[in-house]
Amino acid sequence: MSSVQIVKVTEAEGEQRLDRWLKKKFPQVTQGAVEKMCRTGQLRVDGGRVKANTRVAPGQEVRIPPLPAPETAPNRSAERRERTTISPADEKMIQACVLWKDEHIIALNKPPGLPSQGGSGQGDRHVDGLLDALKFGYKDRPKMVHRLDKDTSGVLLLARTDRIARALSEAFRLKTTRKIYWAVVAGVPTPKMGTVRFGLMKAPGHGRGGEGEKMICIHPAKLGDHPEAKRATTDYAVLDALGSRAAWVALVPITGRTHQLRAHMAELGHPIVGDGKYGGSGQENLGDGWGAQLGGDISRKLHLHARTISFDHPITKKRITITAPLPDHMARTWKTLGWEPNDVPADPFEDEA
Repeated sequence: MSSVQIVKVTEAEGEQRLDRWLKKKFPQVTQGAVEKMCRTGQLRVDGGRVKANTRVAPGQEVRIPPLPAPETAPNRSAERRERTTISPADEKMIQACVLWKDEHIIALNKPPGLPSQGGSGQGDRHVDGLLDALKFGYKDRPKMVHRLDKDTSGVLLLARTDRIARALSEAFRLKTTRKIYWAVVAGVPTPKMGTVRFGLMKAPGHGRGGEGEKMICIHPAKLGDHPEAKRATTDYAVLDALGSRAAWVALVPITGRTHQLRAHMAELGHPIVGDGKYGGSGQENLGDGWGAQLGGDISRKLHLHARTISFDHPITKKRITITAPLPDHMARTWKTLGWEPNDVPADPFEDEA
């Protein structure tokens, strides 16, 4: 039996449900045990009582009561991973996603529709479950240091050793990495460049299988009335537009909250095209700037892509910038609308800095 522990949630772990976070760290703990620890107040976050489905975020401290030794219960997740075989097709697919690699880091262009990690409703096919195909001669599988939503495509970094994973996680925590997303939104935001500072809190209720909870925006002046809300900041810049119907925007998440970019753009009145959760998938854009579906030849898939990531290499100390080509459905939209990816600056915010 272990002693009481205080464990801090890391940037690499991101926001996730408390029960899933705990069971990943301590596979011997059952769901029933987690719920009992919550009911009795033994499991706490930042000193407060919580429920099993409470979401934890980087920087929060979790009080963990004494737990049974690992050998008293089998590591079910490890057993499942050992039993899982990667099909030749999936191995070829995930290896084709590699944009860049050296002996320390691998950068993927994650395809839309492929979850970063498993979970309720996500199925067995996800990036984390395919990492054994990316060892490239190393003994251990690479480690994920951040995540992208299932339907968001783009640059995803993997660390090839624990040392590099810790260094990259710290870089994310200190915000020395820079991520720029591209999106198509309904209408054209005004002004053409700005910052969104609405806080975010989880809406009541749960999504199917406990996943995909919708986030609600809270005006900065009212954050004090909602202690459960978290501050969130997004920079945006309009790069091009289709009249008043749609705009190509660059988005920089200064904070890393769940569904932050999607919720912030919808709050501005310009939901991301294809976003059924925040833009109303049944709403056709009739030219008034609202509606997540443009119609015609434009795909109904989410138009949100992690275009570039810049970071200081933990070993060489050089600044590295990785750029991910658009996924097929977004590339078709760019072609249809006459937009050329090379016609805009890599970082449209540089002149403002």
